[in-house]
Amino acid sequence: MNLNLEGKKVLVTGGSKGIGKGIAEAFTAENAKVGVVARGEKDLEKTRQELSEVEIFQGDLSNVEERSRVFQEFIDTFGTIDILINNVGGSSGGSNLETSLEQFDEAMQLNYFSAVHFSQLAAPYMKKANDGAIVNISSIFGRESGGKPSYNSSKAAMISFTKSLADELALEGVRVNGVAPGAILHPTGNWQRRLDEDPEKIEKFVEDQIPAGRFGTVEEVADVVVFLASERAKWVIGATLNVDGGQSKSNF
Repeated sequence: MNLNLEGKKVLVTGGSKGIGKGIAEAFTAENAKVGVVARGEKDLEKTRQELSEVEIFQGDLSNVEERSRVFQEFIDTFGTIDILINNVGGSSGGSNLETSLEQFDEAMQLNYFSAVHFSQLAAPYMKKANDGAIVNISSIFGRESGGKPSYNSSKAAMISFTKSLADELALEGVRVNGVAPGAILHPTGNWQRRLDEDPEKIEKFVEDQIPAGRFGTVEEVADVVVFLASERAKWVIGATLNVDGGQSKSNF
């Protein structure tokens, strides 16, 4: 299937490792022009070495000024933006009562407000072109309990934002959608750490909680993201698609 993404200017936040890096690699395979932004310089440099076609931008995306700066650097480099992938995220805190308000705020800034902010920055360029795509990476735990409450709350907000922004921009030629991964195994992720710490416990989790009987892969998430960003998905608007091997217990 030809996705017609050659030459498209793509920004991937949190693109130096894990799912974000896999998404960046998938777009480069489609001959898109890709920029990745992340906080860690070491991971960014490794990404530059492994994906030589990719441009890298360093910044703390929980910070408003840093987000504005790196977005402008992307525009200065590429001239415009065609596709935005809001992928950056993190998890902290414990139970609801054990998590401080500061930790909830940090989670919202990184996981949710960064997506809102980058979308606000990118939308004018896409509206001017009457063409563009935004894909927000949320989580199946944005629809149900399972992860840490601060993370769940921010991802739930992102799912709602995806639908409302999609409705707002549809007539402007800009499509907004989301992807909600389930448990994805990759070397830098929490699931790999948990698997290393207690293989029997995690194997039992997979057996009990994932109908497909295994963890998902970065590539399986990236394939869906790239498709949603392409014109082949032009009638998909405002959707957040589970990519989870049947793990989610939510049916909406």
